[in-house]
Amino acid sequence: MDPLGHTEVWQRLFSLTSPRPGDIGGWDGMPPPLPRNQRPQIMAAIGGIDIALWDLKGKAVGLPVFRLLGGTRTEVFTYATGGYYLEGEPLHRCADQYARFVADGYRAVKLKTGALSIADEVRRVRAVREVIGPDVKLMLDMNAPYDVQGCIRFAQAMAPYDIFWLEEPLHWYLQPADYVALAAASPIPLAHGEREWHRYTVRDFIDSGAIRFVQFDSTRAAGFTESLRIAHYAEQRGVIIAPHSALHIHAHLVSAFGDAAFGAEAIGDYERHPIHHGVHRGGAEVKDGMVHLTEAPGFGMDIDWDCVERFRSDG
Repeated sequence: MDPLGHTEVWQRLFSLTSPRPGDIGGWDGMPPPLPRNQRPQIMAAIGGIDIALWDLKGKAVGLPVFRLLGGTRTEVFTYATGGYYLEGEPLHRCADQYARFVADGYRAVKLKTGALSIADEVRRVRAVREVIGPDVKLMLDMNAPYDVQGCIRFAQAMAPYDIFWLEEPLHWYLQPADYVALAAASPIPLAHGEREWHRYTVRDFIDSGAIRFVQFDSTRAAGFTESLRIAHYAEQRGVIIAPHSALHIHAHLVSAFGDAAFGAEAIGDYERHPIHHGVHRGGAEVKDGMVHLTEAPGFGMDIDWDCVERFRSDG
């Protein structure tokens, strides 16, 4: 297929996830439909192929992806994620990491929360807020620990600490209607989307009016092409775009969407994610709380294959 025809390639690959007329035995020249338990893997595989095609498209015309999309900003906002739990660590210890984030120039930070009791999480959040001061935005990344009533209690306990959003607050099986109920009672805005696989479920969360920030992950959910569809729809509906992780990729989209996007997510502690920080050469660079994009074509980065070999698994 034409590698510059990314939409056609995407649709052909996506068709592998569903039954197709005449395809039960692979009679249409394509593999037969994949079983349900393989859908997360195929969506991530589509993501990898699609991202590569966008990189190739930029290189074919000699432009960075953000300029292909009409973006002009070479500096985009970013925030640092941290606060990952370490067994036996004192509750306030995570604050030391956030002091470093602020010293590095970040003006927004995100803390992992939800694994401990509400009282203990309040202590952690209070310690972080004290060290970062009142002017740095603080988001909470919850990884789906609560039902609706439990999260209402959590949100009310956190409200005094000026929280910018609650991310993925509800159990994985709860649906847009449950987010509507939570949003009506929560004093803190809601963010969601990174665990959704495609635009159709994200659309329903956006249409519900429950979320103020939509998060998607091109590396998990069918690539840059699908993320653009979600981003355009969110912009039309007045929901702010806040892509999950993959800063080297998503900073280009954030640039193109300007004020409709909050920023790109950075892993603030290099030791936490050595592969993420080591495998890329060039491309987006974080400095003083901003992502700096270059004019290199495509996504502007190469793979450090020596790093790949260091982390290669034979298992």
